[in-house]
Amino acid sequence: MSTTGPAKESPAPDGPVSDGGVADGPAPAGKPAKPASKGIRTGRNLPVAIGVGVVLGGLVLLTLLTVKATFLIYEGVALAIGLHELTAAVKTRGINLPIIPVALGGAAMLTAAYWAAGGAVFAAFALTVLAVLVYRMFGGTKGYVQDVTAGLFATAYLPLLGSCVAAMLAEHDGSKRVIIFVVLTICSDIGGYFAGITLTPFTGGHPMAPVISPKKTWEGLAGSVFLGIVAGAVLVPALLHGHWWQGVITGAAAVAAAVFGDLAESMIKRDLGVKDMGSLLPGHGGILDRLDSLLACAPVVWLLLALFIR
Repeated sequence: MSTTGPAKESPAPDGPVSDGGVADGPAPAGKPAKPASKGIRTGRNLPVAIGVGVVLGGLVLLTLLTVKATFLIYEGVALAIGLHELTAAVKTRGINLPIIPVALGGAAMLTAAYWAAGGAVFAAFALTVLAVLVYRMFGGTKGYVQDVTAGLFATAYLPLLGSCVAAMLAEHDGSKRVIIFVVLTICSDIGGYFAGITLTPFTGGHPMAPVISPKKTWEGLAGSVFLGIVAGAVLVPALLHGHWWQGVITGAAAVAAAVFGDLAESMIKRDLGVKDMGSLLPGHGGILDRLDSLLACAPVVWLLLALFIR
């Protein structure tokens, strides 16, 4: 795929095409043509994906409901793995992301967001930018701009957005805020998934962003919005004693951020020519494939809850 523009759609191969979009091809001589398969293809092993999701969610609850500071370790490990996956992905395009200063600076940003004042995060981010500029100097002039740019992008995309979660956690009711944030993001994913596979057979499916993510449909978006709003309307009053309408706004905004976060990562993968950012999580792909929506949701939910809940 080109790195200078959107990927071009490949011409459709000859032969009948199944519902999954894969050409079946002409039938072998002497055998009847195989009819196109029917039904919805999910594209992943659903039982395995659910099992992995339950384990990941269980770890979230375990850390948040015991010693909430341990959630920072969980988040830090996830971001570190995501950074490693992103570094490997951009490496396929000849970009050498300065992973060491980004990783160290990211750890400082998460720590500052939880234990220090908000200005400390800005200071840690600024120092990380400076460290990336200096660290990459020792690699020579060739590719300096692209490598530094990748490092600054990774710093903003992973630890800076992730520090919003640490800021939520730092509140006296931080565990509840983070639970709401995680549940709303999951509801966006689940609502879109099940609405897509249940409504599409009746509506025919209306692609939302066919060039970026062909499997995303407006039907799925409707399911995400519905479940996100319901979850927000229930959780914000139940856990934080807010108003139901505050939960509705938070849920809708979280869904919008989650969808755009998912699409943004799809753009990154298409530009780099990779299907998944990794293979660590069976049925899901890489850690970064699970963090995309969470990272985008974090600043939105953090800001809204900070405004609504005093």
